[in-house]
Amino acid sequence: MRLEDFDFDLPAELIAQHPSERRGESRLLTLDGRSGALSDRRFADLPELIAPSDLLVLNDTRVIKARLLGRKDSGGRVELLVERVLDTHHALALLRASHAPQPGSAIAVNGIAIRVLEREGEFHRLEFGGPHSVLEVLERHGRVPLPPYIERADTPEDERRYQTVYAREPGAVAAPTAGLHFDEAMLGRLRERGVQTASLTLHVGAGTFQPVRSARIEEHRMHSERYRIPEETVAAVAGARASGGRIVAVGTTALRALESAARDGRLEPGRGETSLFIVPGFRFQVVDRLLTNFHLPRSTLLMLVAAFAGLDNVLRAYRHAIERRYRFFSYGDAMFIEKGEGGLIEKAG
Repeated sequence: MRLEDFDFDLPAELIAQHPSERRGESRLLTLDGRSGALSDRRFADLPELIAPSDLLVLNDTRVIKARLLGRKDSGGRVELLVERVLDTHHALALLRASHAPQPGSAIAVNGIAIRVLEREGEFHRLEFGGPHSVLEVLERHGRVPLPPYIERADTPEDERRYQTVYAREPGAVAAPTAGLHFDEAMLGRLRERGVQTASLTLHVGAGTFQPVRSARIEEHRMHSERYRIPEETVAAVAGARASGGRIVAVGTTALRALESAARDGRLEPGRGETSLFIVPGFRFQVVDRLLTNFHLPRSTLLMLVAAFAGLDNVLRAYRHAIERRYRFFSYGDAMFIEKGEGGLIEKAG
């Protein structure tokens, strides 16, 4: 398939620049990947769409304040976006400067010396000096790493709203945005209905915003992300299956972690790295239903959703959402998708 197959025209004013006033106030577009049927609803309707026997799988990663502003030895400004915390004093980061800092040079951030050790592909390996750990430095001096399509500076509000209410494990540099719609009241309503929840961790990397540059999507190589599937989550999936329930992934990150850990047909607990690239024709092993936000044109996330529900269905749903003025991307509205029949999907006309 070609990259242009996943394109659509999106008016800029539909890209949400701020979150809704309160969590859970978003709209919800449902899509049945088998019939293609669409329905306009509210996120508040979610408990009506999930049966008590279903299992909701959440990604409990916590967004770190991964963006730092500093100066090189020469005095030039440099922006650091930490991609991955390696250990207490080391991290991989993207560096943006008029001239890239060389290995052995130092960057000063609020009086803290950060040494550039070596280049690793598009990233630099950094050593954080002083008594404070990488996470402590980020928490004290970092800024919320808002996506590039949010064209404003981060605010104190973003520290709270660009984070799920169930975030626990620090390490993501982008939020698992489908989870941003949940508040404690919604989680309580689901529990009252008897819906079970389980957690996993996938630390979303900066690569989630990297464009696909290959005209043929099969030539694209995904960035790698760390994940962990607890044993209790594997047991919860098995229990839901045994009772006839469906597995509902909250977000593409939860879906990628589950499908990565089940490539041999059986979901396995443990830690791992995934560079799984899901495109139309992919055979899903675990997930039956997906809650997700709307995604960028030509993006790997749009390709994943097209694999789940059918490219024709998804592009038609996106046209519907644009016509009805849904809000797009991280702070936007949501979709609830029933998995399609699978197999290769024909290009939309």
